[in-house]
Amino acid sequence: MNEENLIVNRVASSTLVTFDLEEFYQPGERVLIDIKDQLHQGLILREKDFRGFIQNHNWQDYKDKFVTIHCSADAIVPTWAFMLIAVALEPYASHISFGSLEELEVDLFKTALAKIDWNGFSNAKVVVKGCSHVNVPLAAYIEATSKLRKVVASLMFGEPCSTVPLFKRPK
Repeated sequence: MNEENLIVNRVASSTLVTFDLEEFYQPGERVLIDIKDQLHQGLILREKDFRGFIQNHNWQDYKDKFVTIHCSADAIVPTWAFMLIAVALEPYASHISFGSLEELEVDLFKTALAKIDWNGFSNAKVVVKGCSHVNVPLAAYIEATSKLRKVVASLMFGEPCSTVPLFKRPK
């Protein structure tokens, strides 16, 4: 085969760095605790009853799980109620947050991304990978973009063979 017909894989030989958010997904069970189940007539939190629930509930069921605390009822729930649940969960749960399961996922990704030394991407040409086998929240892409933009030479989205340019530092 002569050099004219030689097929060159330019993607493999490029200096692009792929940033894959899927690598920051934390495997494990996600659980939502809804305080509405502890409200009297779905409206009122009675402290004595709630403290009884806290004392008698099997918190060990949440061992090594990612837990978020939420109230889906249209009720005014005192802050201390959420805090009591967090105190009960703390010895067992891997992670505790407030909000929906979606908000929990965002929180898990933000926690993982906060541990990155972004300076390791200094002056690099970075592609934030677009496809993944897990559900990566949009907020994680925004967080990564915000951090990477400060240090990279250029930032793209997609796959190394087909990217959408996002940012290029002026020379």
